[in-house]
Amino acid sequence: MATVLVAEDDADIRELVVYKLHQAGHHVVSVADGLAAVAAARENGPDLAIVDVSMPGLSGMQVCTALREHAATARIPVILLSARAHTGDSENGLRAGAVDYVTKPFSPRELVQRVESLLEKR
Repeated sequence: MATVLVAEDDADIRELVVYKLHQAGHHVVSVADGLAAVAAARENGPDLAIVDVSMPGLSGMQVCTALREHAATARIPVILLSARAHTGDSENGLRAGAVDYVTKPFSPRELVQRVESLLEKR
């Protein structure tokens, strides 16, 4: 069982992702803003993080940058979730340190498959 951090300010989306990850057998830590995401990553050492791009406190891009700056969190794979689907947005996310970029609306099943694939590579 892997620990997955979910940082999403939209409660409905956050609850859906948490539910699907629980169904897949993962332990999930969920938070509603970017500052809490960084704190939860440092405290819980998740195996993977799913982070919304547009959140209060810190954006998903800023969360990626903050995680990469500390040795304890630098290797956590991050999947960014965003309503923005422009090529430049995904490129910026990958430059910030994300390993994947998923646009909303998304298939929860596909998101879990991406999580599983990334966890297998670790």
